Amino acid sequence: MERPVLIPGIPAVSAPLRNTLPTMQMSSPVFDPLGLTPREESQRTRDRTADVVPNFISNRLQPGENVDSGVNGPASLGTLGWLSILGGLLTGAAFMAAEVARRNLMAMSKPETMVDTEKALPGRATPMAVSEKHYVLGTPMKGPWPAEMKTIIFANGCFWGSEKGIWRLPGGGIHSTAVGYTCGTTPNPTYEEACSGRTGHTEGVQVVFNPDKLSYVDVLRWFWEAHDPTQGMGQGNDRGTQYRSALCYFDDEQKQLCEASLKAYQGALKVAGRGRGSEITTEIYNASDITAKGIEPFYYGEDYHQQYLAKPGARPYCSAQPQQVSLPPFKDWCPPGLEHHAPKLQESFWTKHAPARNSVIGSPNDVIPACDCGEVGA
Repeated sequence: MERPVLIPGIPAVSAPLRNTLPTMQMSSPVFDPLGLTPREESQRTRDRTADVVPNFISNRLQPGENVDSGVNGPASLGTLGWLSILGGLLTGAAFMAAEVARRNLMAMSKPETMVDTEKALPGRATPMAVSEKHYVLGTPMKGPWPAEMKTIIFANGCFWGSEKGIWRLPGGGIHSTAVGYTCGTTPNPTYEEACSGRTGHTEGVQVVFNPDKLSYVDVLRWFWEAHDPTQGMGQGNDRGTQYRSALCYFDDEQKQLCEASLKAYQGALKVAGRGRGSEITTEIYNASDITAKGIEPFYYGEDYHQQYLAKPGARPYCSAQPQQVSLPPFKDWCPPGLEHHAPKLQESFWTKHAPARNSVIGSPNDVIPACDCGEVGA
């Protein structure tokens, strides 16, 4: 439950002045390591420190209002007005200091080693409740899916931007997307539990697509090019096991394509001299091996995380680190006998829409029109 608090360190003042000082709405204690994640902390600090003083002044000093007398007259700040502004500045500075300390504490608390299975959080049997329809596509959020659909689960950093990039792929091939927690141990974890590093999960995206309209290889290419897969337990500013890169396959053909594309992209990164690390650290999981343990390969995240970047009031955050290195042509790494998985997105699409830093944040929410990226499905 949100509660208004005054930042510690601001001296007590008289009632009239105290009533003019802004209060901060905080959803958790200042030093709570299971509160917001580093990506949310960074954005929240920027939002509040940028807005506190301008909003404070504009909300309290209207044109023609005399602050000292409290009646309309020539615009004059007066002593009380200047003291109020000073209070706002001190409040903003104290808030920034508290937020920086909080983020530093959280960064230190994020484990970068996997939790032992026996030490993982127990979770719960009840699945996360989500909306029935996809916020952008209008399609069902949960199955059963049409028989012709295929599924891929991947993780490449903050799931907000990962999901948006995929649902925008053109050609009508994307049936549904969802964000959640994947490749871990804890059943039906909460966001806070996943952020603790004690579930074994990483933030992931479930993609349901029509292979007649969009190839598995098209989705794989977006996955690889939309992040830096050499960064180990993290992506950009987001660190911890819950941000590690991963793929989850559902059949042998998908397995071969995942492994072959990894090898091909590793070579491309080396030739280009790109990537924070020297080797790709993406983990590849077999969905069948996961379910054999009585665990699902994907657990839905909270409803407010679903299609987050398309919703009103969303904070435009994405820490993904695309290296702007293309996956080599399919013909150069296609496993024998899997030529029928040839990509359907033409190179003209990638020329115009390939992932780049902050490109997802700056793009519209709608699906990319086919006419905007060359022929699709050829």
